[in-house]
Amino acid sequence: MDMFAGLIRLAAVIALAFLTGRLVARFRLPAILGWLIAGMVLGPHAVGLLSERMMDARWYSAVEGLMECTAGMMIGTELILGNMKRTGGQLLVMTVAESLGTFFVVSLAFGMIFWATGIPVYLAFLFGGIALATAPAPSLSIVNEFKTSGPVTRTLIPMAVLDDMVGAVVFFLVMAFVTVSSSAQEIPVAAVIVVVLLPLFIGAAGGLAGGLLLRLIHSRQGEILVTVLMLLAVTGAGFLVDSLLPVQVMNFMLLGMAFSTVYSNLINGEQRREIMEVMNPIIGGALIVVILNLGAPLDYHLVFGAGLYTAVYILSRAIGKYGGAWLGAVITHAPDTVRRYLGFTLLPHSGISLIFTGIAVSVLEGTAPEYAVLIQGTIAAAAVINEIIAVYMAKKGFEWAGELQKAEKGRSRRRTGGAA
Repeated sequence: MDMFAGLIRLAAVIALAFLTGRLVARFRLPAILGWLIAGMVLGPHAVGLLSERMMDARWYSAVEGLMECTAGMMIGTELILGNMKRTGGQLLVMTVAESLGTFFVVSLAFGMIFWATGIPVYLAFLFGGIALATAPAPSLSIVNEFKTSGPVTRTLIPMAVLDDMVGAVVFFLVMAFVTVSSSAQEIPVAAVIVVVLLPLFIGAAGGLAGGLLLRLIHSRQGEILVTVLMLLAVTGAGFLVDSLLPVQVMNFMLLGMAFSTVYSNLINGEQRREIMEVMNPIIGGALIVVILNLGAPLDYHLVFGAGLYTAVYILSRAIGKYGGAWLGAVITHAPDTVRRYLGFTLLPHSGISLIFTGIAVSVLEGTAPEYAVLIQGTIAAAAVINEIIAVYMAKKGFEWAGELQKAEKGRSRRRTGGAA
């Protein structure tokens, strides 16, 4: 398939996903649920309009990477250092408590099952490492769609970044342990540094250049032009560096987050508002593509074959995420709504978990293929079931916290001079 025909097909898929989202929204469910279902239905395991061949094409990878980088801007523009000085330590403690709590609960649950059934217990730690991953795009799309604002939203957005970083470090440390235990191929220690730090470094360098240029520009058109060109430049740099690595593991959402964080801290608030007024609709479109890409690899047939391991994984991960977030909020004296409802917004999972699963399978399939199949089948089925449940629960978390439509109301009050 040539690129032009592929782009037309992708445009059709995006349009169908958008319409599905609008239909789902009529039932007071988040539109992202429609996008996710559209990805599964139109993906390679069902209708095939978004085929595996198309998703493997270089142009598609370029589009997906750019969309992830664009979506990451939603996070970075909220990370203003002056606003985070008082909460930075609190966020770090909460993220570590939530991540390690998830790792502990999932590893313990599978460790007990594997010990009782004679399966090597070290595999339990792999499940724990994979479970740490939180897909930020689903919850961020709910923030964008329902204009949420409040303590839960303000805590979630920076935590989405920190959670991925902690998750990557823990996962690769677990992989190093499993490598020794299974005598499988060696995993380079540098992988941890590459996955976590490289996209941050590239994005920050682009953000520094963009921020310095934006300081010299005083027209809205010039600000948008510089932002778009620098976004394209950092995405291109990410692909160039990724192509030089033995395994393509660049996290483009972290790349976009680092880019927008740095330039947002170099310009004034008025410039940030002007840029984001134009970029927010683009970010909304980017989120549709990102969610489609999360849904397309999910094989709905696996739902019918889900068994005990899948149920244990989904339940133990939910307990770990909610319990860890609650504990971190208690330790740091976070607001009551954060203690009660933040955990629900951290349940979405599939994106990076499938990448981690692929790495784990590639390590085990040479020496322990039966365990590679066990991990792959369990996580793939869990990704399908969990994502549908998690998107709904994430929306309910914001609703129970009383944060739906609060951002829109806040902007309305500012426009009317503070009048309710």
